[in-house]
Amino acid sequence: MAKKKTQTAAARVKDYGVLLSPVVTEKSAVVGASGLTVTFRVDPRATKTEIRGAVERVFSVKVDAIRTCRFMGKLKRSVTGVGKRAGYKKAYVTLAEGSKIDLVEGL
Repeated sequence: MAKKKTQTAAARVKDYGVLLSPVVTEKSAVVGASGLTVTFRVDPRATKTEIRGAVERVFSVKVDAIRTCRFMGKLKRSVTGVGKRAGYKKAYVTLAEGSKIDLVEGL
């Protein structure tokens, strides 16, 4: 049997492909007011397990729970024709007690 690693592994290149960007909006600020919930825009093909691993490796924190939601692109009309905005997937990551991610540090 292989032993389970107790230390956090180093972030991989794939982890940065899963986490596309942090979401910094008024709603994400209200949700994250306690400091335990952080919102990310993620790859639409990413699963909760992949998101959990990526956040834990990139930020060296312990993740407690993940909630995801998919947003479909809106239909936009103009004089020249009809187009569509791209859809995306958003993840609300709840951190364990004692863990913290400061996204605006150093600005």
